[in-house]
Amino acid sequence: LRAALNQAQTEEILARNVASLVKLPKARKRTRKASTWTVDEARRFLEYARDTDDPLYAAWVLILVMGMRKGEVFGLRWPDVDFEAEELSIGWQLQRVGSQLIHKERTKTDGSTDVLPMPSLCTTALRVRQAQQMAARDAAGDAWHGSELVFTTRTGRPIEPRNVNRAFEARCRAAGVKVIRVHDTRHTCGKLLAALDVHPRVAMQILRH
Repeated sequence: LRAALNQAQTEEILARNVASLVKLPKARKRTRKASTWTVDEARRFLEYARDTDDPLYAAWVLILVMGMRKGEVFGLRWPDVDFEAEELSIGWQLQRVGSQLIHKERTKTDGSTDVLPMPSLCTTALRVRQAQQMAARDAAGDAWHGSELVFTTRTGRPIEPRNVNRAFEARCRAAGVKVIRVHDTRHTCGKLLAALDVHPRVAMQILRH
């Protein structure tokens, strides 16, 4: 079009070429394809975390097996966990806003599922986490900061989300698996549920379909 209007301008049919005034959008950068793990890599990672008594072992299980987001996992409270029914409620999230860590209720959307069934691996991992936290509380004594959070530091404080990324990368290297982002582990969730023989209907609930 620009070339045609240039010719028209040359032949004095047009006073100016309006196509030359158009600003073209910048070329879009290719988005990075998300890395993911095989079931075997996820298994090796979780086995390493379990065998080394990693205090975040249950968090990794919830992220990998339940497909939970980082903010949902670290905002999880003990009252949200029902061991008898093997269910957990996703109603809170932990987020950093500026200089503050904020524990707030999750924004609910139409059709969102708040109560999810837990495969036995998750239930077992959370019982391990409960024992770890009780031991940490006893060791901290008066320095313990009481809260209902499932995942806390050695003194009971909320866990800084940025530290989770560094911890995850370090554990990937130690476990001898490919280093990926915490967020990308959610792509492995469906494959893990199938490998664990979780009923398809339960898997659909977990995947929030």
